[in-house]
Amino acid sequence: MNNVGLLYVGAVLLLNGLMLLGRVPARSAAALNLFVGALQCVTPTVLIIQAGGDQDAILGASGLYLFGFTYLYVGVANLANLEPAGIGWFSLFVAGAALVYSGLSFWRDHDPVFGVIWLAWALLWALFFVVLGLGAERLTRFTGWLTVFFSQPTCTIPAFLALTGGYRPSAGLAWLTAALLAALLVAAALLAGRGTESRSVPAATAAAA
Repeated sequence: MNNVGLLYVGAVLLLNGLMLLGRVPARSAAALNLFVGALQCVTPTVLIIQAGGDQDAILGASGLYLFGFTYLYVGVANLANLEPAGIGWFSLFVAGAALVYSGLSFWRDHDPVFGVIWLAWALLWALFFVVLGLGAERLTRFTGWLTVFFSQPTCTIPAFLALTGGYRPSAGLAWLTAALLAALLVAAALLAGRGTESRSVPAATAAAA
């Protein structure tokens, strides 16, 4: 995944998590979703054009569209006050594709760290499907907290490490990443359980990577 784009995905995921928690208005979050969504669509297009038919390079760029389309969809939907079901069902497609990219990271690219990160994204987008596509509002707070917590260790931190030459994928780092994400998942569940108030999902609210 392009590391410049991944850096800003960390920002938009954080914002969208806060949106699900009711801390940021949906229309207020729309602009950043549109900016990052456009970036995540333009970048892979340029990479594919420059790939010169290199299938590995094209495959590496292809996953960016999953998130670019999501954020553009969220931005437009929030501004137009659209119902969130379409975003939710598209998120189901993204979750399934993320499982495939996870497998490719593990067994084709020999990058177990991003194999774990893709699994984390698959979980997030599956939750977006359940909350937005199926209307399970009881999971909104949990999904919001998990999005906030996952935004930095799955996006911003690996992006900065890769951009500075400090990223070294290994089995040990993959296990450490998995342990950290599992701990954050538990923390999100605990925080969601403490919230007794019911927050409704804004009409076009979606959080996505």
